[in-house]
Amino acid sequence: MTSQLLPTRRAFPADDPIFALNAEAMARRAGGGSVLNATVGALLDDAGRLVVLDSVMALWRELTESEVAPYAPIAGDPAFLKALVQRHWPLLEGPGAACATPGGSGALALSLRNFLEPGQRVLTTAPHWGPYATLASENGVGVRTAPWPAAGVPLDAEAWRTALTELARTQGRILVWLNDPCHNPTGRSLSREDRTALGDLLREAAAAVPVTLLLDFAYLDYARDPGAVAEALKDYAALGGEGQVLVGAAMSLSKSLTLYGARGGALAFPWCGDPALQAALTQSCRGTWSNCARAPQALVVRLAREGKAQARLAAEHRHWSDILAMRADALDGALAAEGLAPLRWEGGFFVLASVSNPEAVCARLKTEGVFTVPLPEGLRVGLCGMRADEASRFAAALRKASTL
Repeated sequence: MTSQLLPTRRAFPADDPIFALNAEAMARRAGGGSVLNATVGALLDDAGRLVVLDSVMALWRELTESEVAPYAPIAGDPAFLKALVQRHWPLLEGPGAACATPGGSGALALSLRNFLEPGQRVLTTAPHWGPYATLASENGVGVRTAPWPAAGVPLDAEAWRTALTELARTQGRILVWLNDPCHNPTGRSLSREDRTALGDLLREAAAAVPVTLLLDFAYLDYARDPGAVAEALKDYAALGGEGQVLVGAAMSLSKSLTLYGARGGALAFPWCGDPALQAALTQSCRGTWSNCARAPQALVVRLAREGKAQARLAAEHRHWSDILAMRADALDGALAAEGLAPLRWEGGFFVLASVSNPEAVCARLKTEGVFTVPLPEGLRVGLCGMRADEASRFAAALRKASTL
């Protein structure tokens, strides 16, 4: 009986589409089918087991009752917020206006509540992580997109200028969600020239209306070239330090520390100390989830104090980044052997295979036991869950499904 449920809340799918595809793949495998599951959004080893970073688990087991059981402050432990921001910008003295959130998703949701009015739109990339649209809808806002550059192609500055100009004119404020470096789902990052061009466009827009740039840092610990990530962080710090564009970060412990179930994260604006912004973030926390879990915050504080643990964590990140690079290179080689274009992974857990009619191709792939996630721009392929020796099977199935 659902008469009490609002009519506008009655037409949702029974499960998140990505989780539903993963469940379908798992059920087929449990039934004895031969399955290549590229829908997974968590890092798996070559035996299909969830990767859990040993350095993190060692710290987790050391947590005391007082680091786990009590309520955390509503906005989060200040030491946690400082430590998390300093993982990315170690020279900063503090986190600025910041609050703890349940994962990166919580940070994204809070940004909508505080920087957009109902009915307005957040600007992000096409393609983007599908739940961006869900987060927007649940907060009463829409999504406007501008194109993510194809491999080897510069940022389409005119398309971004058009989007920014339109939002400035129609809603008088702009919030941009940018999943860079290590973009989901393409696996590529903006070049320095791209970031310079985008920064110029954001400054141009900020001369007329308030502009907030929120960086989604879900995957940047898993990059082919850590030096490129460091360069990107330096560029974004320079933009934030100017003060014209409000620059913040949505940070998550899910992938970076393989603490998916701990739901730890933060929303921080490191170059803004405005008490009004801090008060607004704290109020949003209180009115949404009240307090976040203390244990993951305590773990990050411990990590910040222990140099040996940090070195072990960095080595583990490098190891698994190398595994992801090996899988990506194997996939590009297999695609080339089938006459298909390489995907050119630079970081993160995914790549995007561009195909016509992704839904149809996805359905055809399932008949071959290959599961992917269809997006409007192509198929999201989870390198995080694929073995390198599965690349040939995937490439052959993709060629067949794309040419029917």
